[in-house]
Amino acid sequence: MTRAPTMPLLSAADPLPYHILPPREESPFVMISDHAGQAVPSSLGDMGVPPQAWERHIAYDIGIKEVGRHLQNALGCLLIEQVYSRLVIDCNRAAGHPTSIPPVSDGTAIAGNQNLSQQERYAREEEILHTYHDEIERHLAQRDKGEFLFVSLHSFTPAMEGGEPRPWEIGLLHDHDPHSARLMRTLLEAEGGLCVGDNQPYVLNSHNEYSVPYHAGRRQLPALEIEIRQDLISDDAGQRAWAERLARLLPLLWAQRKERA
Repeated sequence: MTRAPTMPLLSAADPLPYHILPPREESPFVMISDHAGQAVPSSLGDMGVPPQAWERHIAYDIGIKEVGRHLQNALGCLLIEQVYSRLVIDCNRAAGHPTSIPPVSDGTAIAGNQNLSQQERYAREEEILHTYHDEIERHLAQRDKGEFLFVSLHSFTPAMEGGEPRPWEIGLLHDHDPHSARLMRTLLEAEGGLCVGDNQPYVLNSHNEYSVPYHAGRRQLPALEIEIRQDLISDDAGQRAWAERLARLLPLLWAQRKERA
């Protein structure tokens, strides 16, 4: 795909769009976290968004950065985090997707996203979206030919926009690889008392999401998108508990996949 020329968005003082936690050892897991960050390019200021809104789910996936870092520390695998707020550009959406750069998010007007020129949109796509995904591609290209599990980490709100509570504590999203999700669901339910969503609270497909279909789906890699309810990981105790659970169960999932291959 040809990318249009743009005016620079990021300055030398702005962070790169990705943060890499490198593997400590050979691992069958590669993890990404599309909505870990809350950064905003200095050129965009506060985007007309009230300060309290930057702490809401509209700006990032609450709790998931901390879960991901605890989990990466336990597994010793690669973790690639996206650094910028999803209000700047949602890196789990394809370029040009209607919700990629939202003018309004969950009732909050995002003034900095309204009436953007095509060039302003291209700048965010080029310097953040594509740069982040190019970095993921670079790391995947360095892997051996052997299989590994591509894990995408997210979190979701305890209630829908209308206030209807979501019963699931964790959701397992899948498209091309339902097998990994079935194995993980069985392992989670064996823990006792957990309400596990199967493609809930969201459906994973190439129309709704980007990262898993683009990186794993087209390669037919084993893949799993994990969504954890935000009220369960809003503090350090919950973040550590969920990371410990996943660090225990993901290797079991991988062992079962290999046994049944």
